[in-house]
Order: sequence, then C-alpha cells, then structure tokens
Amino acid sequence: MYNFSSKLRKASIISIVLGFLMFAIGYGLNATKGADYIVQEMNENPEQFDYLASSSETLESNHEEVIVGHEKINEAHGEHHVSHEVEHLLAQYHNRPWTAFFISAFLFTGIAAITMFFLAVNNVAQSGWSVILTRIMEAMTSFLPWGTVLMLIVLVGSALHMNHLYHWIGDPEALDFNSPNFDHFMKTKSEWLNIPFWLTRSVIYLVGWTLLSFWIRNKSKKLDQTGATKDYWGLYKVSVYAIIFFALSSMASGWDWVMSIDPHWYSTLFGWYVMASYLTAAIAIIILIAVHLKNAGVFPQFNDNHLHDLTKYLFATSLLWGYLWLCQFELIWYANIPEEVVYFQQREALYGPTYYTMLIPNVVLPFLALISSSMKRNYKWVSGVAIIVILGHWLDIFNQMMPTTVGPWWQFGLLEFGALFFVGGLFTFVVMRTLSKMQLIPKGNPLLHESEIYEYPF
Repeated sequence: MYNFSSKLRKASIISIVLGFLMFAIGYGLNATKGADYIVQEMNENPEQFDYLASSSETLESNHEEVIVGHEKINEAHGEHHVSHEVEHLLAQYHNRPWTAFFISAFLFTGIAAITMFFLAVNNVAQSGWSVILTRIMEAMTSFLPWGTVLMLIVLVGSALHMNHLYHWIGDPEALDFNSPNFDHFMKTKSEWLNIPFWLTRSVIYLVGWTLLSFWIRNKSKKLDQTGATKDYWGLYKVSVYAIIFFALSSMASGWDWVMSIDPHWYSTLFGWYVMASYLTAAIAIIILIAVHLKNAGVFPQFNDNHLHDLTKYLFATSLLWGYLWLCQFELIWYANIPEEVVYFQQREALYGPTYYTMLIPNVVLPFLALISSSMKRNYKWVSGVAIIVILGHWLDIFNQMMPTTVGPWWQFGLLEFGALFFVGGLFTFVVMRTLSKMQLIPKGNPLLHESEIYEYPF
C-alpha cells in the first residue's frame, strides 16, 4: 500500500495555490487593458501586426490602414470608437487567460483519457509485462471527472460568448448569405459547428471517458476481490467498449476543441496528431510515477525490464508524433492550398521562437537520449527526459491554440505558468491520492505472475 508522502502532498497543494494566485493576478492585469492600449501598441510596433491584418484575417488593408490612432478614430466616427482591427486585437488580448487555462486543462484531461485507452489496449491485448502498472494507469484516469469540469468551464464559457476562442461562435453574420460578412467555409461547416451540437458532443466525449474509466476501475477492483475468470472477461469486454468509444471520440474531440478554433483550416490527420501528443505525455507520467513508487520502496516489482519497455513506448510515441508533424507539414507545404498553408504562415510569422524549437524536446531529444538500450534502463536519465517531454508537449498544445486565439499577444507569464501549476498540481494531488487508496498490485489478474517475472529478451 502506498502512502501519499507529506512532501509530495504539500508540493501539489502549493502548486495549486501558487498557480491559482499567479493566474488570478495575471487575469486581473489582463482585464485592465482596453482599446487605448491596443492602439498604442499598434502605433508603437506596427510591424507586429502586418501579418495579422493582411494574411491571418484576410483583411484587404495595407500597412497604413492597420495603424489606427485616436485622431483617425474620431474623424471616422465622430467619437471614440475602435476600428474592426482594434476590436479583433482586443478580443485576442482578452482571450489569453482563457487560452492559457484551456491549454493545461486540455493537456491533462487528454492525458487521463488516453491513459484509459492505453490501459484498455493492454487489457484487450492480454499484455503480461504491463500488469503491474495497472494501478498507476487506473489512478491517472481518476482525474477525468476533474478534467471534465475544467474543460466545461472553457467550453461553456465559449458557448455563452464569455470569450472569443472560437470565431464561428461569435460571428452569426458569417452564416447569413445576404450579409457582407458572409463566409462560405463557415456556412458549409455550420451543420457540424453549431453551439448545441458542438456542446452536446463535448459533453458526450467527457462524460463517456469518465464513465468508462470508472467502469474499468470497478471491474478491475472486482477482479481483485474474486480472481474469477468470469470477472476477468468482464474487464476484457469493458476495455473493448472503451477502445471503440475512445477511437471515435478522440478524433472528433481534436476537431471540435482545437481544429475548429480556426474553422477555415483543416487537416485530415490532425486528430491523430493531437492524440500522439498526449499519448507521449501520458507515458512519460506513467514512468515518473512508477519510478517515484520504486524509490519510495513500495513498488519493488517494477524493475529495469519494465522501465525498458515503458521507455521504448516513450521513444516510439515521440517518433510517431514527429512523423505525424512532418507528414502534416510536408503535405500542406507541397499542396500549397491557401486554406491549409495559413496554419504554418501564422506560426512562422508570429511564433517562430516556439514553433520549430518544440521539435527539440519532442523529437530530437527523445531520439538521441533514449536510442541506447542501456539508457532506457537508467532511472534518473529516463525520468529527466520524461519531464522535458511533458513540458515539450505542453508547448505543442500552446502552439496549437495560441496563434489563432491570442495572435501577437503571446508570452510565457503569470497566466500560462499559473494555469500549468494549478492544473498540474491538481492532477498530481488527485492521482497520487487515488493511488494511495489502492492496492498497488492487481493480485486478481491471471497475468500478474508473467508481469512479475518479465524479462526483456534482448
């Protein structure tokens, strides 16, 4: 039995409180800025907004039209009103707290959900080596109810027009054929991208993942109590249901929550790309928890062979993520379709310091650091790489959301780190507290002995 250590408990609580305070301060500072601040920035740094005005928003305006001062506004309107460009940039500026929170909520909820999927796949494949990791994966899925609440705060807030994360939600004129703002792309997607259907799907994804994870944990607990073959096959069947549901919902959730932020852009493999991102992060967290338990002296069954196989998964999924990133980039670059290339134009113009550099922690480092078989068995080395990989995929989600929702106003500050500390601390507290209430070794699983004596054959 694992006892939630006081140091880790305090650290997670401090992370939650510190993250909340940082985010609250950042939110307050963000809310104080208005149109005057936007106009000032546009006048002082006009080059920062050239791409946003001409390419990202497809506005037919030149550099002089973008620079809007108080005098020009007063002449055009007779009073102090902001232009369309300023309104748009102000909305993006005020999107920053919502996006920062959404990034961390999406990442850790996705990690919990795909851990359920990974656990279910191991159950259905009757994988022997991973059985001793069952409780760790089950504990990670216990975050899903919390993640559901965090996600719904952002999604419902978007549906209620409390933010402007989703352009298609806040622009009804785009669907009106008689309006000068009519948007053909948004009209053709309106049967899928409409608030009632979109919000209903989101609830189905989140509640479905939560219920299935609870069902799997319940079946696993019953198997521990009885050790009956009937209960083992009951766990098997539930895992099949979880795989099918997650396979469908994970693709659609990637479209609904991330790709629809820019309704003009599309990528047929984007759902796989998102899934690979939080699968890699999930495996990294499994490694960290397993190593922590072994160092605490309560998990002697976990040995070099198990670490080796987990690290192979971390190595493989990192390369999978890199492969999908490269495929998406090369296909869009080669086809050169305007609706597709804008995704990379935005990131090259506004997010150069973060977009291509994220390949280092997400692909280059795991490849070079974990290619050696001996390194895959080094606990400290693998744990260090795992931490960097988790941060790398947080940066990946950052690059997926920020360019469209926040535009040129991005930075790493109180909001971003506050949200990361808050959600990450909450994830740690919930998972480790759940784990402390579990029996670490699933003694009722008939494949347990195979896992305990498992030895990597090469």
